Amino acid sequence: MSEPQRLEKKLGLFGIYAIATGATLSAGFFLLPGLAFAQAGPAMVLCYMLAAIPLVPAMLSKIELGTAMPRAGGIYYFLDRAMGPLVGTIGGFGTWVALVLKVSFALVGMGAYLEIFFPELPVKAVAIGLALALGVVNLRGAEKSTRIQMVLVAGLLGILGFFLASEIPSVRAERFHGFFDSGWDAIIATTGLVYISYVGITNVISLSEEIINPDRNLPRGIFLSIGTAILIYLVGTIVLVGVLPPEKLSGTLTPVAAAAAEVGGRSLQILVSVAALLAFVSVANAGTMSASRYPLAMSRDGLLPRRFQRVNSRGIPATSVVYTVVSIIVILLVFDVRNIAKLASAFQLLMFAMVCLSAVVMRESRIEAYDPSYRAPWYPYLQIIGIVAPIFLIVEMGLLPTAFSAGLIAFGTIWYLKRARHHVDRSGAIFHVFERLGQNRHEGIDTELRTILKEKGLRHDDPFDEVVARSFVLDFHEPTTFEEVVERSIPWIATHVETSADELKEQILAGERLGATPVARDVALPHFRDGTIDHAQLVLARGRQGIVLAHRDEESGKLVSTTVRAVILLVSPKRDPGQHLRLLAQIAGHVEDQDFKRDWGQAIDEQELKEVLLREERWLSLIIHHGAKTEVMIGVAVQDLALPDGSLVAMLRRGELVIVPRGNTVLEAGDRLTIIGEPEVIAETLALYFGEPA
Repeated sequence: MSEPQRLEKKLGLFGIYAIATGATLSAGFFLLPGLAFAQAGPAMVLCYMLAAIPLVPAMLSKIELGTAMPRAGGIYYFLDRAMGPLVGTIGGFGTWVALVLKVSFALVGMGAYLEIFFPELPVKAVAIGLALALGVVNLRGAEKSTRIQMVLVAGLLGILGFFLASEIPSVRAERFHGFFDSGWDAIIATTGLVYISYVGITNVISLSEEIINPDRNLPRGIFLSIGTAILIYLVGTIVLVGVLPPEKLSGTLTPVAAAAAEVGGRSLQILVSVAALLAFVSVANAGTMSASRYPLAMSRDGLLPRRFQRVNSRGIPATSVVYTVVSIIVILLVFDVRNIAKLASAFQLLMFAMVCLSAVVMRESRIEAYDPSYRAPWYPYLQIIGIVAPIFLIVEMGLLPTAFSAGLIAFGTIWYLKRARHHVDRSGAIFHVFERLGQNRHEGIDTELRTILKEKGLRHDDPFDEVVARSFVLDFHEPTTFEEVVERSIPWIATHVETSADELKEQILAGERLGATPVARDVALPHFRDGTIDHAQLVLARGRQGIVLAHRDEESGKLVSTTVRAVILLVSPKRDPGQHLRLLAQIAGHVEDQDFKRDWGQAIDEQELKEVLLREERWLSLIIHHGAKTEVMIGVAVQDLALPDGSLVAMLRRGELVIVPRGNTVLEAGDRLTIIGEPEVIAETLALYFGEPA
């Protein structure tokens, strides 16, 4: 089967924030406070704050999993890769159904506010029309859908900010008397009721494949969103309790509109009703985007028909979007969404518990390629709380939500056993945990995670360019062997480690004898980690006439030889296996480039060999000569050069000699400098010495 087409990365930090925030500030603020007040009285303010606590373990665990495995499908993908396709199928179907129900609920929820002004308006017809409109928007691309989401959220937050600022002076302290009169049982039950106000925040993780730099932007976007939600719920519930008389707040489905009318009259009521509509449309848009990625991800893995993974010309899973929108419309036409949507929260709670368990499984699997940029703190206690707390809340919600969750589990199980299990040959990372206990493991997840590492690329602080710049270079003009490369490399490597030269040699050559040295596109990539080395080191060896690797085939017993044109040997500290794999993946990515073989063969010296591996946007070469802007460098020490902050003179070629310059190295006419730095630093240097941007 061919590799499925990946979704384009178009979501930046504000896009993530807008989707996460828009998926949160709807029913939780515009509908639920009246129902929460009816149960808990003024203590509903505390209930909203307590409700955020059970979300934290799942949220932090999902961020960890999302930065390690940025793939479409969110919870489904994490459960599948951690605990296998059966659990993944249950999670995928169940979460998709829960999201579709939440979107339907949001669209119908608009009716409560529309009925304030248009009592005869056909709410379901309006909801269906809006569902179709959002489907069209989503089919036009994630970027366009996200732009609309940004406008919706910006308008929502602007109006809410104005509303809260205008209402705060009218808050009356006496309305909070008898704060705990409802009792702790009511407070706990109400906390479970309003918990759904926060669950939409992490839905954006199902779009992680489309996020630009997920290592950085995913955690930041979600943390900003949860901070915004907590602040609005805190200030907002205080305003609602402090402004509205208890009899007007208790049980109302339009608490914000009622508070606005109480203080600001009809004009403010209209304004906040517009905010409510923006909120409901926003959550419906974000939910449609997130939900449509679940069939896509399941189809890629063979759990659904292949048509669900089809991507249109705009890079959107069109079939998945269409089926999601059609399902929303069917639910709007057939079911009482107001009641059913609440049941979906119970299943999402169960999935949150499973996500925390998945984080434990992935860590305990000890798969080196599991390399999240963000690791949830307080492991494993945080995850244990995240497993227990949702189950407690599900029990508190009653028998019907539990039965609904059981029904979704049963459907997912039957689908997998009857339809899907014959189409997959995959097991989860839990088998790596079993392997530690003496049972089998599955190599597929390790290979997939290594592929993800290559796609994610380096982290900001990975010293790849510096490692290349200080690498040891060997250039063989005559045919040679891998053993000769190792013999010539060992003395240099030994200067950086405490391991003996004999041990180093044996460690490297053992891989060749077993045929375990990776070879791709005429390049051998031996690599190992050493506990005594402080920084990663690299050996670059070019064989103009070939470098021969030999190993004995286990089945035939014959000696098998392979000739390569390059050997790139990486040695890294044992303490950071993730960085070792990221550096190796970066090298492999360069090797797979179609121009690598040509550039490697045409490089005239050590400096140009290194430049073949340097990232193009992060280095430039300057030749110092009279009559050019670089003339000002003649006679100047490297440490005194007028270069932008963040740039590093990594190499200097003087005649036939290539050296790593020191700060007191004085430059001469004819010197050729290789400068490395961040892309913006390189662009600034280009403008400085060539008068043009990169």
